[in-house]
Amino acid sequence: MGRTKKVSTHEILDAIERVVVKFGVSRLSIDAVAREAGISKSRVVYDYKSKTALLEALIDRQFQRDKERIDILVLECAETPHPELFARIKRAEQAPDDIERAVALAVSSSMSSEVSLQRKMREWTVHDLKAMEAGEKPEAARIVYFALIGFNCHEWFGLVNWSNQERFSFLEGIRAMYASHTESQAPTSHIT
Repeated sequence: MGRTKKVSTHEILDAIERVVVKFGVSRLSIDAVAREAGISKSRVVYDYKSKTALLEALIDRQFQRDKERIDILVLECAETPHPELFARIKRAEQAPDDIERAVALAVSSSMSSEVSLQRKMREWTVHDLKAMEAGEKPEAARIVYFALIGFNCHEWFGLVNWSNQERFSFLEGIRAMYASHTESQAPTSHIT
């Protein structure tokens, strides 16, 4: 009788990522993850009851990674006019990797039918928008943040592949938008 392979949650998450990178979200399943991890289907089901749960775990992991990177970059950007915003701009200086692109595509293709994924994305956006309100020019920060998201989305979805020179030039323009923006008299918040 063979021994049951012991595998950590981290290893299952790695397998989820590999499945999405190799085959896309349409082929993500409990069976595919179990095969990729070399474990039984029941072991995957024990932690993740459905494809939606697999996607949520994938998103949570990517958000956690991104949050850790941003937290480090906020410290590095402490002397900038808006550390939270400038940390996110600095983060965009590095092109997304295969996993980040796969997660973005998985989220995008699944959000229309998965309310829980919509909720997670909304929570992340609210988190970022609250961070934008932390500086002296919250209106400018929100505008620049949305420009940055547009820039990022084109790469996440594989629509544009910027050269390093193009990337740095574009991001410098985004930074300049913040510096040149004049706040209106009554800043408003639309965060809910």
